[in-house]
Amino acid sequence: MPLRISDLLARSDLALSVTYDVPPRLLDRTIEAATVSDLPVPGKWLQGGELLMTIGLLLPGEPAACRAYVRDVAEGGAACLALGLGQGLPYQEAPAPLVAAAEEAGLPLLTVPDEVPFIAVTKAVFDARADEQREVLHRAFATQRRLTAAAAGDGLRPMLAEWTAATGVGAAVLDPLGRLLATGDHAQHAPPPQARDLIERVAARGLRGSASSTAGGQQLEVQPLGARRLRGLLLLTGRPDDAARSVVPGLVSLLSLELERRHLRDEPERRRRSALLSELLAAEDPAADRARDMLHSVGLTAERVRGVVVEPEDHREAADGAAGEAAAAAAQEMAADLALAIPGGLVRVTGTGHGGAPGGIVEAVVGEDLDVREVLARFAPHRPAGIGPATAPEAVRVSLRQAAGLLAVSRSAGEPAEARQSQASRLLLDLGDRRTLHGYADSVLGPLDLADNGEELLATLAAWLETGGAWDATSRRLGVHRHTVRNRLDKAMDLTGRRLDDPDDRFDLWLATRIRRGGAAAAGTGGRPAPPPPPTRPGR
Repeated sequence: MPLRISDLLARSDLALSVTYDVPPRLLDRTIEAATVSDLPVPGKWLQGGELLMTIGLLLPGEPAACRAYVRDVAEGGAACLALGLGQGLPYQEAPAPLVAAAEEAGLPLLTVPDEVPFIAVTKAVFDARADEQREVLHRAFATQRRLTAAAAGDGLRPMLAEWTAATGVGAAVLDPLGRLLATGDHAQHAPPPQARDLIERVAARGLRGSASSTAGGQQLEVQPLGARRLRGLLLLTGRPDDAARSVVPGLVSLLSLELERRHLRDEPERRRRSALLSELLAAEDPAADRARDMLHSVGLTAERVRGVVVEPEDHREAADGAAGEAAAAAAQEMAADLALAIPGGLVRVTGTGHGGAPGGIVEAVVGEDLDVREVLARFAPHRPAGIGPATAPEAVRVSLRQAAGLLAVSRSAGEPAEARQSQASRLLLDLGDRRTLHGYADSVLGPLDLADNGEELLATLAAWLETGGAWDATSRRLGVHRHTVRNRLDKAMDLTGRRLDDPDDRFDLWLATRIRRGGAAAAGTGGRPAPPPPPTRPGR
C-alpha cells in the first residue's frame, strides 16, 4: 500500500503532530519521498509528493510572507510541511502565522519533536517506500507465475482469465483485422465501439508500437502481438496498477508465443487449402457444381468470386539466391496472413505466375463482397496487386488470369489495379510503357486466350472494332456469314464480361486488340494511337 501522511502520524516512534485540525482527505495524501530544505523559496527544487522538513532558519515572521512561503511549497507539489522543534533551534512550537497560512492553503503542517532527528523521518519514509516496491514486485512475480502456468494450457483464454483474476483489468485478443479471438471472461464480449479506432491505428503500424486512450472514463490500451509479423492485438480495458503494469510485457510475450504456435499448428490446414485451390485451377473447364462444392467445403459460400494476385517482393531485388530465398519466405508469410484474413483461406504461392517473380506470387480466391482493398492495405501494403472481375466459381481461373495481367498496371499506378477500373485505358495510353500495356491487354483479353477457339474470337473482335462495328464489312473481311460474326462476338462478350453497346467496354477492347497487334509501339515511343471508332448501335 502507498505511504500516506496518516501512516507516519500513526508511528509512535516518530511522535509527529499536526498543528491544526487537518481534514482526513488531506491526511490521505501519498508521500513519495522526504527531503530537508531551509531555503526561503524551496518550491522549484521539488518534484511532487514530498514531505518537506525545515527548522525554519529563514522562515519569515510576517503573515503575508508566511503565506507566500506556504504557497510556494504547495505549488511545488509537496504533500505536507514539517517544522522541526527543539532546544537551540529557531522554534519550540509552530508560529501562529505559519499555522494560519498552512491551514488557509490546505497544506498539512506537522511538527517534529526535539528527540526525533530528521534522518529518522527520512529513513521511515524510504523504508516504507522500499516495502511498497517489494510488495509490487511480489505481486508482479506471483501474477507472472500464474500466467506462465496458464500458458502451458490450451489456447489464449486461460492466460487472459488469469490476468483478469490477478489484476482486475479486462483483456481480449483480436486478430490483425480486429476480430475477437478470446477474452478473459466466459461472456466473450466484443471490443467496445470506442476501441475500434485505437485497434485500427495499432494494426496499421504492425509491430512498431502500442497506443492507449481514455474514452467514456475508461482507459483502453492496445498492444501488438507477434514475433516477426503481426499475429494479433491485445486490448486491455481498465487501468493497471504498478504491479500489473510491470507484467504487461510478459503477458504480451506469452500471448505472442501462443499465436506463433497457433500459426505453426495451422500450417497443415493452410497447405490443404492451397492444394484445394490448385486442384480447382488445374481443371480448364470444371463443372459448375464441382467448383461450387469445393468452395463450400472451406466455407466460401459466395455466389460469385474473384481472383486476387499479389507480388510480395520487388523482382529486381530478388535476383540472387539469398534474396530469392528471402522473397520466397516473404511470399509464404504473406500467403499465411491472407489465408487468415479472407473467408475460406484459399491462398497459394506459385512461382509460375505472370512476371516470373523469383520468390513466386500469391494467388487468392475471395468472395465478391469482401473488401479486397482493405485486406491488401493491411497485409500487402505498397505491393503490386491485381484484382480480377467477379465471376462464377467455375470461371475463377479466368478472373485470376486477368488479375495477374494487372500487376504491371499496379506497379506503375502504385496501388492495386482492379479489372474494369474506371479510366484505366486512358491511364495506359499516357503511361506508354510496353510491359504495362501488354499486361493491360492480357487482363482484358485473357479470357479469350483460354478459350478453345480463342484466336478466332480475337480476330473477329479486332475486325469488328476496326470496321466501326459494321457487321457486313466484318463478315466480308473474314469471309464468314454475318451470323457467324455475331455468334463469335456474343461468345467473346460472355467470356470477357463486356458489352459491345457500352462505350467504355468498346474502348477498352479496342485498346487491348490494338496493343496485341503492335499498336503499343507508337505509345512506347511517345506517340499516341489514333482514337477508336465512335461507338455505334450494333446493326443487323
